[in-house]
Amino acid sequence: MEQNVEQQPVTKKKLSWRQINEGVAFGLGNLGHSAFYGALSTYFIVFVTSGMFSGVAPAIANRLIGLITGLVVVIRLAEVVVDPILGNIVDNTETRWGKFTPWQVIGSIVSSVLLVVIFSGIFGLAKVNWILFAIVFVILFIILDVFYSLTDVSYWGMVPAISEDSHAHGIYTALGSFTGTIGWNGLTMVVVPITTYFTFMATGKHTQGPQGWLAFAIIVGIVAILSALCVAFGTSEKHNAIREAAKQKTTIKGVFMGIIKNDQIMWVSLGYLFYSLAYVTTNGVLFYLFKFVIGKPGEFWIAGAVATVIGFVTSPLYPILNRFIPRTVLFALGQCSMILAYIIFIVAHTNLTLLIIGLVLFNINFAQLVTVLSMTDAIEYGQLKNGNRNEAVVLAVRPMLDKITGAFSNGIVGAIALVAGMTGSATAADMTASNIHTFELLAFYLPLACAILSLLVFMFKVTITEKKHAEIVEELQTKLATGEVADAPATVATVDDALTTKVLAPVSGQPMMLEAVKNGNRGQGLPGVGFAIQPNDGRLYAPFDGTIRFTFSTKHTLGIVSDAGLETIIHVGLGTVNLRGAGFTTYYQDGQVVHAGDLLMTFDRDLIKQHGYDDVVVTFFTQPGRITARTDDWPATIQHGQSAMKVTLKPEPK
Repeated sequence: MEQNVEQQPVTKKKLSWRQINEGVAFGLGNLGHSAFYGALSTYFIVFVTSGMFSGVAPAIANRLIGLITGLVVVIRLAEVVVDPILGNIVDNTETRWGKFTPWQVIGSIVSSVLLVVIFSGIFGLAKVNWILFAIVFVILFIILDVFYSLTDVSYWGMVPAISEDSHAHGIYTALGSFTGTIGWNGLTMVVVPITTYFTFMATGKHTQGPQGWLAFAIIVGIVAILSALCVAFGTSEKHNAIREAAKQKTTIKGVFMGIIKNDQIMWVSLGYLFYSLAYVTTNGVLFYLFKFVIGKPGEFWIAGAVATVIGFVTSPLYPILNRFIPRTVLFALGQCSMILAYIIFIVAHTNLTLLIIGLVLFNINFAQLVTVLSMTDAIEYGQLKNGNRNEAVVLAVRPMLDKITGAFSNGIVGAIALVAGMTGSATAADMTASNIHTFELLAFYLPLACAILSLLVFMFKVTITEKKHAEIVEELQTKLATGEVADAPATVATVDDALTTKVLAPVSGQPMMLEAVKNGNRGQGLPGVGFAIQPNDGRLYAPFDGTIRFTFSTKHTLGIVSDAGLETIIHVGLGTVNLRGAGFTTYYQDGQVVHAGDLLMTFDRDLIKQHGYDDVVVTFFTQPGRITARTDDWPATIQHGQSAMKVTLKPEPK
């Protein structure tokens, strides 16, 4: 194996022009994708309650509004169960253009065409036969939702397909989230001007009529298709080993079992569920607030402008604040801000200046970031507590909760419009004190209760703080090294004879025994069977042929099992868990098959030392009771790829 490896320190990795171009193209994809989702999840209900059944008798129109609203809730909830199946369809797609690209094109075109058809009121079918309309609507909406989901699954599935670099993954995801914010909030700014302008062009009336909503749907559909084409033609799927990794999809049963077995994931999920229900419902009723309560639908764009500006400020501000303020405190501050916003909405909802202040407070929130990070940290908590890592749950549970709250908020918004009399051609002048009170009760008091419950759950039940997680990781690593906590069962065939694995040095540097590594906290050597290397550079390579089992959420530790079944943990540095992934870049995915000498990770030694931590790389084996190890004669300096230890794994007792 080649040994003459460069020994210079690792510098911060820069993206190539190709990666930058692909990042821009990928980001543009979520601009239209999020706008489409906003049109479907928020403004479709507004259209249903105000313009879809124009010309239909009021009694039948209200009956259809209730029916359609209920059907949408049921269909959106069913989507949660269907998503894993759709993910499997995408994953098993094999074409000359890849597995994700075709679904970007097909999914966006089909869903956009059907969006226009539905926003046309299915060409006035309700006026001819409302029962037939209901049947056709269900069929079309299900098809639309399926193809939208195929677009959604394939879009985010593109991230590991575009690049194997975790640094690039983070940038692509951030770009997608950034443009998604623009697409979602931008829709709020343009929906009234678009619907009003095209209604005026068709009827001469300055209102939001069916003609305006149809034009709105056409524009959103065109933007969604163009955005998907940016992804399809601006990015390229790579054909490498990573593409074959992690094919198994998480089932809904698996998600719920993962939550039940890990109480911290359960509490974080519950807290986020309450928050999301409040947030999504409020966004859904803001249009009704401006149109029917304030009587100024033309000022509705302010809500989108405020959300966009605050989003631009809070997103980059979070990592800065989190350096000094624990994330649960940031979550609590955000929830208190939201609660104060609801109080303003309730007591001063007709004062536009105070309403803007309330909108600012409402959008100052770090809930999504805190939720994802807390769930991610709960992985190691679950592994220490019950031996289950539940990594796939983290990837599946937040989108699942978003879909659930989106479905329920659709039902709540539709119900508010019906019971508050905010349907059809009604205006602010038609609203009675009873209508306004009913609106406030469902639109603000109910979400306020959810916001308070979310705060209480995070304050009293979520204990997985950054400090607590660092303690859990240290304890978990010690117990894995001594065999007190078992790793997940290795997927290797049972053997009758002992198998020997030749373990290569994963880094270049000065080798040492574990007992020679002094843990700063304990002042004694490390436990377990294995070895350590004080590295000369910041590159870590696979020590043998095997499979990546898992990576700690802080990136500094990974688990790998050899083809012979030797379960191995490699972790970089002592105390580096506190860096929370900063300075670490991985070049694999969990579940990937790797070969000896493959580059797995780079780490910033300078950053580690600047924070006062040791950059020693420790390799230990998690089955100390089943192995015998023989250390090779180490030179003063070992090169990665040289033999470091031979480990014999005894068969399991029968």
